Amino acid sequence: MSATLASLRIRHLALVEDLFWEPPPGFVAVTGETGAGKSIILGALKLLLGERAEKSAIRAGSDSCTVEGEFFLPADSPVHAKLADGGVEPCEEGALLLRRVVATNGPARQFVNGSPCTLALLKDIGDGLVDLHGPHDHQSLFSREAQLKVLDAFAGCVSLHADYSARRREWLQLTAEKKRLTADEEAIAREIDLLGHQVAEINEAALQPDEESRLLERQRTASNARRLGEICSELAQLLVEDEASLGSRCGDANRLARELARLDPSGAPILERAQGLFESVQDLSRAVDRHASGIDADSGRLAALEARLDTIQALKRKYGTSIGAILEFGANAAARLRELEGREARAGDLDRLIGDAGAAMREAGARLGKARREAAPRLEIIVKSHLGDLGFARAGFSILLEPLAEPAPAGMEMVEFLFAPNPGEPEHPLRSIASSGEISRVMLALKTALAGGDTVSVLVFDEIDANVGGEVGARVGAKMKELADTHQVFCITHLPQVAAAADAHFVVSKDTSGSRTTTRLLDCRDEDRVTEIARMLGGQEDSARTHARTLLARPKPVKPSRGSKKPH
Repeated sequence: MSATLASLRIRHLALVEDLFWEPPPGFVAVTGETGAGKSIILGALKLLLGERAEKSAIRAGSDSCTVEGEFFLPADSPVHAKLADGGVEPCEEGALLLRRVVATNGPARQFVNGSPCTLALLKDIGDGLVDLHGPHDHQSLFSREAQLKVLDAFAGCVSLHADYSARRREWLQLTAEKKRLTADEEAIAREIDLLGHQVAEINEAALQPDEESRLLERQRTASNARRLGEICSELAQLLVEDEASLGSRCGDANRLARELARLDPSGAPILERAQGLFESVQDLSRAVDRHASGIDADSGRLAALEARLDTIQALKRKYGTSIGAILEFGANAAARLRELEGREARAGDLDRLIGDAGAAMREAGARLGKARREAAPRLEIIVKSHLGDLGFARAGFSILLEPLAEPAPAGMEMVEFLFAPNPGEPEHPLRSIASSGEISRVMLALKTALAGGDTVSVLVFDEIDANVGGEVGARVGAKMKELADTHQVFCITHLPQVAAAADAHFVVSKDTSGSRTTTRLLDCRDEDRVTEIARMLGGQEDSARTHARTLLARPKPVKPSRGSKKPH
């Protein structure tokens, strides 16, 4: 079973106050007087599927409008993959809930299965659910790119097209690299010269990662060498050199303590402490001497340290705020220099790689082109058959494939759909067709031809039967009925022959109460349907009602069972 729109809820949109609709599967016709609001149904669907939200559509007196849709998705629907890619919770028992809220203040909001989502995700999901065809939508068939997509969809060229696209991307990347490599020889020569100077300057400095901090410490020591020497000299005098130094005094204390211990053995601890004090002073004196001997008061040494620091500062101004940044800059510059100096060898490699990639691209393009050429005659036959059903019994339709001089994004050929509505007339490109009735029927024929492989299973046609009538209108209705074998088809129509062919019929009407007008959507059955078809035929006299009954009584093709009932 294909996907279906199970329900649609519209609140405070244009003339709609609150509308809840549960359309059935199959072919559903929507009719009504001009200006009754049939376009509101289409507008609500477009809003739900991610089209631009206009605040002017909000019903007067309301601060927001809401559109909610419930879709039933079969297990094999490709929309499930879109939901998974978008991080949306999986559907529960096949139900997909979409909601769009447009407020007078603030941006529009959108929800999928109750969770907020981006507008891009909503539109991507909508593109996989519903295909809208309005009076201006068939103009896309005038585009040769769109025609090529139609042919590829019929031919089943998805994997072939993806393979060709991947090969072409690789070829373009290699070609672009070759162009960059050889674009401007003078600029490259200047860059090589600059890089060589930068790399040589950094290498010549032979920087060490922690060098600057060590140099700054040594600079501070060297710049204070004279004062440090004076301090050490004063310490030496205080400790041992003066007659009244600590060393001399500690020696006197040591002699007295020794005599105390000799006369009074209990004074031994005092002697030990006096001896320790004397030895500590001697040790401190020796430490001061060693430190003094290590002080370099050579002014040349200080100048060398400051010169080295100046070198580092100069490099930091050019290449980075730290030695680490300078070294990284140098490594990158050296790598770029090696790349440029080896460009001739790389250019040779690229020539070979570009040749291989180009050959692979052309082989993939040839496979894609073969599939298209094989599919084109089959599509021509099928479209002609459907055109015959739509009143073009002997119309001409052919597909022209023109080789391109250069590989294009879509392949190595371009397509042109040619059409002649009447026998004996030459075929012309579709864009030359002036009649909207003719292009509408061509579009319907193409859509029917693609129905079997079409993954979008809800089709909405908005007055595509314009400028046709009579027996041709009946054939358009029959063709939509045929499409409903594999799709849920909605048709907003003014044509009684089309409406009579539908499986279900709904009428849009306006109801004015007091100063407010409200659009309603009513299920039209039995005698009400006869009345509506008669109105569309032009009146309610007996002849019109008899004609309406005749249209409704026409035999309808038996559709194969879809194996399931409408979801609730």
